[in-house]
Amino acid sequence: MMKLKIDFKSVLFFVLFLSVSFISAQEKTLVGKITTFDSIPLIGVNIQVKSTGESVQTDTLGRFQTFCNPKDRILVEADGFFPKRVKIEEHIRMILVNLDLKRGETNLDRAERYVNVGYGYSNSKDLLYAVSHANNNDIDFANYDNILDAIQGQFPGVSVQNGTIIIRGASTFYGSQGDAALVVIDGAITNYNDLINMSPHDVQSIDVLKDGSSSVYGSRGANGVVIITTKKGRK
Repeated sequence: MMKLKIDFKSVLFFVLFLSVSFISAQEKTLVGKITTFDSIPLIGVNIQVKSTGESVQTDTLGRFQTFCNPKDRILVEADGFFPKRVKIEEHIRMILVNLDLKRGETNLDRAERYVNVGYGYSNSKDLLYAVSHANNNDIDFANYDNILDAIQGQFPGVSVQNGTIIIRGASTFYGSQGDAALVVIDGAITNYNDLINMSPHDVQSIDVLKDGSSSVYGSRGANGVVIITTKKGRK
C-alpha cells in the first residue's frame, strides 16, 4: 500500500491563509451619521448589525462606527422616530440615515432627548417644533388641486398669501422675494412657478424649516424653507 507523505508546514500555512482570507472577506468597517430633518444630528440612537447582532450608539454629533459583512443590513431605532432598516451593499463604507419623527406630543417628548441642541436653541424640543414634516402617509397630497392648497393649514404657523408661502416665526428678510419662504425641490432651490405647476400626485413629503433650523441656507432661508421631496427624487 502506498503511503501519503504530508507536509504539515504547507498544510498549516494553507489553513492560516484561508482563515485570514475568510475574516477579511466577512468584515468591514462601516461609519455613518444619523440625523432627522436632514440636518439635525441625533445622540444615542441605537444601530444594530443584522449579521452579528452587535449594537452601537451615535455620539454627540450623530456619528457611529461598527463592523459588518460586506453585504449586510442595519436597524436604526430611537424612541419617537420611525425605525429604519438599511441595506448595506458591498461597496458602501459610509452612510447617512435620516429618521422621520412620529407625530404627536408624546413622541415629541421621547424624541427630544436624542436631539443635539444647536442653532442657538436652549431647548431641544424648540428645535423639533421649528421643523415640521408630513409625507404621503400623513396626508394624501393627491386630494389637493395644487401644492399650495396641500401646504395651507397642514403646518402650524404656515399660511399661503398671494400665491406665496409665509412662515410665522421665521426671521423675515425683506429682499427680492419679500417675506416668502424659500422653496427647495429634490435638493434644488426653485421658484414659485415650478411649485405651482407641480402635480400633488408627484409629492412624497414636505418639510418646513423655520427659525435657526433654516440657517443652513444662509440669508436665503431667513424667511423659512419649504423642502419638497418628490416620489422620483426619493428613489
